[in-house]
Amino acid sequence: MKSPDHATPVVQVLARSFAVLDVLAQHPDAVPLKQISETTGLHPSTAHRILNDLVAGRFVDRPESGTYRLGMRLLELGNLVKARLDVREAAIGPMRELHRLTQQPVNLSMRQGDEIVYIERAYSERSGMQVVRAVGGRAPLHLTSVGKLFLAQDDAQRVRSYATRSGLIGHTRNSITEVAVLERELSTVLARGTARDDEELELGVRCMAAGIYDDQGLLVAGLSISAPADRLEERWLERLRETADQISAALGYQRTPVQLDAAPQNNVRRISRGASSGKRSP
Repeated sequence: MKSPDHATPVVQVLARSFAVLDVLAQHPDAVPLKQISETTGLHPSTAHRILNDLVAGRFVDRPESGTYRLGMRLLELGNLVKARLDVREAAIGPMRELHRLTQQPVNLSMRQGDEIVYIERAYSERSGMQVVRAVGGRAPLHLTSVGKLFLAQDDAQRVRSYATRSGLIGHTRNSITEVAVLERELSTVLARGTARDDEELELGVRCMAAGIYDDQGLLVAGLSISAPADRLEERWLERLRETADQISAALGYQRTPVQLDAAPQNNVRRISRGASSGKRSP
């Protein structure tokens, strides 16, 4: 029986696909086509076509001919949702404390494709002039401090592929629009473990960001402070890093003294932050 809280999909093939997935979710082992057909009420040929498409999308596995089980793609997507929810829950308290100390908005954002998306913020409507990023807002990776943190984890080929796809379009006269300049910037970001946006997304606005890592040592989000260009204080950087570390620890991350591991882990390199300082690329 359907929960009254869930509307029936208007696209019939989606409704049928959801029904198939629900059947597979009820069984720990692979389920024969005949049983899926009988349980869902779908004709065997219809169920077979839907299952073939789900297999192609890796939402369903076919361990043996005629039998099916939930696929690894669902695990991958579920982990993405879990990471987003866990990060927000772990971050909101420390974010509010950091905002209280700086009196500037604190943003939590994650990477989605070639953009970062803001998923949480801490700010006060009673404060003076602030730079408030809307939850759900997006921005190109190369124009934001958090976006640079994520790009710095990619190898050179992936960075150049991103540059080709995005065109490195600039929003202000300070925007990085050349691959060589971006690569120098990312080297600095990787060495420092923090990143900057020096009026590159919006004139008059500067940002600083530190990464948040999960229990596998993978970068899952970034914490940033946004402020009018003349109000961003360098003394906030260390507190920003400490706050990001606090959130990472809540996610199970254990910081180790080992140097950068250049081998990608799921396309993200594990790093030990704060290795060195250096002059920012222009």
